[in-house]
Amino acid sequence: MNSSYSKLQKNLEYLKLKQMLAHLNETIDFMTNNQLSFTDALVKLTDYEIDMKEINMMRSMVKMGAFPHFKEVKDFDFDFQPSINKQQILDFTTLRFIESQENIVFLGPSGVGKTHLATSIGIAAAKKRTSTYFIKCNDLIMNLKKAKLENRFETRLKHYSKYKLLLIDEIGYLPIDSEDAKLFFQLIDMRYEKKSTILTTNANFKDWGDIFQDTKIANAILDRVLHYATVVNIIGESYRLKDHFAKEK
Repeated sequence: MNSSYSKLQKNLEYLKLKQMLAHLNETIDFMTNNQLSFTDALVKLTDYEIDMKEINMMRSMVKMGAFPHFKEVKDFDFDFQPSINKQQILDFTTLRFIESQENIVFLGPSGVGKTHLATSIGIAAAKKRTSTYFIKCNDLIMNLKKAKLENRFETRLKHYSKYKLLLIDEIGYLPIDSEDAKLFFQLIDMRYEKKSTILTTNANFKDWGDIFQDTKIANAILDRVLHYATVVNIIGESYRLKDHFAKEK
């Protein structure tokens, strides 16, 4: 028995089945005490390994998402922003909108929690092993522009189009010239009715013509973004200013 047990330990170690090795003794004891069959014991033992692989995969997907911070829905202060429907946000985390290739737009002034909510939905998607990527609008535009200059625009466009969920943060904070707006349009058009996109913006839709410096392109972008989209309009005060004003009192 001892030689077989030692051989089993060495085999598990060689195969890098660390969880099976770590839980080997307790599983053997559990098998003996509860008269489990060999098959049942093996299922129990392999479950430990699979669970850890799932956890590692989830962590990897979250890391690949390039989120600015690890903030989830449970960390959001819904009491401070009563204009937000908590049940609606929780429904987004079920990822039904991704199955329907729908978009979400978080609209509101700076500091009201748009990025937090967008990120929390993205993390929920990544945890369920849905390919997800977060990027600020200005960084996205710069990357597309650079790729265009280096004659690899199509490759970069396909890269951003492959994600089942793409989060584009802070549309409207910096102006976008009309040529760059055309690059942005091509990405939105490629994802249209195929993949889901979450956008955050501080600008009302009527002002997008000024942001993209081309009303025609702005309308074409909005037409595709809003066709199958839920707009969450956040009317409230800034979290950052809340803390600042609290210190002044």
